[in-house]
Amino acid sequence: MATDEERDELLAYDGGLLRFLRPTRSPLRVLVVESLAYLPKLRDMLPEALLFAVTAEPERTEAPDLQGLDVAWSFLDYRETPLPFARETFDFIIADRCLETAGNPQDIAAGFGLFLQPTGRLLTSFLNVRHWSVLEDLREGHFYAIVRRIFARLEMETLLAASFYKEVSFLPVLCEAPANVLARLESAGFENQERDLEVKFWLCSARRTSDEVAPLKECFTPAVRRRLVTFLRRLEYGIESEKNAAALWQMYRAEGIFPEYLLDFAAQTIVHQARLVDVLLRTAEPSLAVEIAETARRKFSECEVQALVGAFAAKTMGQEGEAEDER
Repeated sequence: MATDEERDELLAYDGGLLRFLRPTRSPLRVLVVESLAYLPKLRDMLPEALLFAVTAEPERTEAPDLQGLDVAWSFLDYRETPLPFARETFDFIIADRCLETAGNPQDIAAGFGLFLQPTGRLLTSFLNVRHWSVLEDLREGHFYAIVRRIFARLEMETLLAASFYKEVSFLPVLCEAPANVLARLESAGFENQERDLEVKFWLCSARRTSDEVAPLKECFTPAVRRRLVTFLRRLEYGIESEKNAAALWQMYRAEGIFPEYLLDFAAQTIVHQARLVDVLLRTAEPSLAVEIAETARRKFSECEVQALVGAFAAKTMGQEGEAEDER
């Protein structure tokens, strides 16, 4: 577990993990794991947030700067005791260097993910094993991370992917090397892409949902999304098409769903695009069917879908021509 001095060191670098956040009055739910130094600034940035904190050292909560912050405390060692929260509770979990002393860091990372909302993020950090100071210590025969794991960026990316995070981004915390040290390492074959040899810590933001899918999950509640994917999959496989199409369009109107969302959502959840588009065009009201066709033309590149949309457009134009002739 990182010491208070190490946590404060990270926070001193332009706010540490707070660089991933923006001030807001939204009622976010944020869990801080051992990184208690973040709490005062978090309260300033997120005045309406519900703040929760976990620490194995209750005496740390008596620090003067932690008083009056309206924090819900839990006292436990997160590496040994399950967190006492419901699944999908938090928008953010902030845990500086939380994986370095874990017996199985992948278990800890995946476990934190269970408590994040589908669009939630784990904010963490780690000492870069490729930092020049670590390499210089090794060259001199010293290794000070006996009870810790230290990572390179690539290994952390792999670990988080294996822990079911879909999008991971990094920010560097630089500690520049003396010129002679950097030159010596590079001449010895150490690559220095993105100044990696001078990155002392990597700050990391890991999200459960990809950037492409996240907006789809933010528009409507989980209950609406579950019903929507159920209807789409039933229509995709021709299960009671008329009944399920009627239920889909009823929900579409009641929830304020729109064509862009409907087909973006379908693109992420169904396999047989042409089957679904065919049912949607046949069962939607005429004006909505025109919008669905235009949106499908832009969203789906599958040849069969494009043929369906083309045939629909030709049929619609023909019907309009016949109506004009009758007038």
